[in-house]
Amino acid sequence: KCDHQGPNRDHKSQHGDEAKMKPFPTPVQDPPILYTKLFIDNDWHKSCSGRKIPVFNPTTGELLCEVEEADSEDIDKAVKCARAAFQMGSPWRSMDASDRGRLLNRLADLVERDQLLLATLEALDAGKVFLMAYFVDLMATIKTLRYYGGWADKIHGKTIPVDGEYFTYTRHEAIGVCGQIIPWNFPLMMFVWKIAPALCCGNTVVIKPAEQTPITALHMAALIKEAGFPPGVVNVVPGYGQTAACAISHHMDIDKVAFTGSTAVGKLIQKAAGESNLKRVTLELGGKNPNIVFADCDLEHAVEQAHSGLFFNQGQCCLAGSRVFVEEPIYEEFVRRSVQKAKSRVLGNPLLPGVDQGPQIDQKQFDKIMELIESGKREGATLECGGAPWGQHGLFIQPTVFSNVTDDMRIAKEEIFGPVQQIMSFRSIGEVIQRANATHYGLAAGVFTSDINKALTVSSALQAGMVWVNCYNAMSAQCPFGGFKMSGNGRELGEYALQEYTEIKAVTIKISQKNS
Repeated sequence: KCDHQGPNRDHKSQHGDEAKMKPFPTPVQDPPILYTKLFIDNDWHKSCSGRKIPVFNPTTGELLCEVEEADSEDIDKAVKCARAAFQMGSPWRSMDASDRGRLLNRLADLVERDQLLLATLEALDAGKVFLMAYFVDLMATIKTLRYYGGWADKIHGKTIPVDGEYFTYTRHEAIGVCGQIIPWNFPLMMFVWKIAPALCCGNTVVIKPAEQTPITALHMAALIKEAGFPPGVVNVVPGYGQTAACAISHHMDIDKVAFTGSTAVGKLIQKAAGESNLKRVTLELGGKNPNIVFADCDLEHAVEQAHSGLFFNQGQCCLAGSRVFVEEPIYEEFVRRSVQKAKSRVLGNPLLPGVDQGPQIDQKQFDKIMELIESGKREGATLECGGAPWGQHGLFIQPTVFSNVTDDMRIAKEEIFGPVQQIMSFRSIGEVIQRANATHYGLAAGVFTSDINKALTVSSALQAGMVWVNCYNAMSAQCPFGGFKMSGNGRELGEYALQEYTEIKAVTIKISQKNS
């Protein structure tokens, strides 16, 4: 259980040993933002255009800093450096595979050293609750680096028995230059989810953090240099989707692109890859995930897990269990307890102790969530609590619970990406399976029941890349992450991610049959 990276655990109990050894973590006061330039070829650069990206604190609306804005010209420069670093005979390509693992472990050590600062920076520009950033995001980041550090020298080919005149074997080789585009909801964790398997396999990387949250990615760039990675192996280029991400997706000298974000943008990236050089593509996209609660479950536990499975990270999570299906006999009691839990959430500055929920990331997301809440009211769902902005400053939304939601409502079909829980009732297993699968998405799902036959039947029938039984968001670095249908293609994390960053080459050698 201690290996799980998910949010649904008590950080005080899970990390009890750490708490005994050192004081409970507190944010860094007035943290310095040291890195605001583009990181290309192990050096810091101003953008070619001279433009900068303003980075705001969503809690207060205040400007945190300005970072250099990468455009297509900067992407070209980064790709050339990544390509040079990938050439045969380069320091990176000549490196023993175990030394790649050593560098990843060294990077994990440096992240651990800077853990307080990085968690504070995540809370500042992403609006994350500091303790969640520290105990969930940072712990997961460190574990992911160490996990792939261990894999670096264990990526093996096979020998294949063929006609006796030939010797055939396979090599699992790095793809080449990987363009990676990450979102704003888990900036640091997504950065490492992308770079760790790519580097483990020997690729080089050009990575674009989201324009809202570039600060920790640039700090990681400094740690990558400090760890000893050769120049050009990792290049960090903050920029906007329409320019920098578009340039990455269309670039003729990028061999693979990996993207985490919305399904709409994922379609554009896949199209761009097809129109350019047919680069390999992996996509981790949206979700409208069913969470099915049967009447024979542990009700208190199911309510708690459904609550944290939706409201974690202000609801800004592709895994959010946003369609909660509850069996009729316990429906009213489930709604009552869920409303009670939602009303107990503490909103405020995510750097302060005792706060459960910070702000939404920006005005665009805030407005989208509020518009969907209004649609739920208009379409006849029962607003049990919340449904309005909170506070005088910042982008806060009250924890919101709707009951009597029907499948045809917008809030039941569209990904809200905010603190809005929808609770629906069902009568039979067959009915709920059909309704749960009646979506274009297929990322994750939850099942709560004390009947193992029911758990196995439903988990087998659900069209989702991840199914949790009697838990939610229970994740680990060694478990594959990804979805069915329009939730994307390919897998991140675990051994399965190595397949996304390697090419398979078959080599056949004619053997001399001369007798001595």
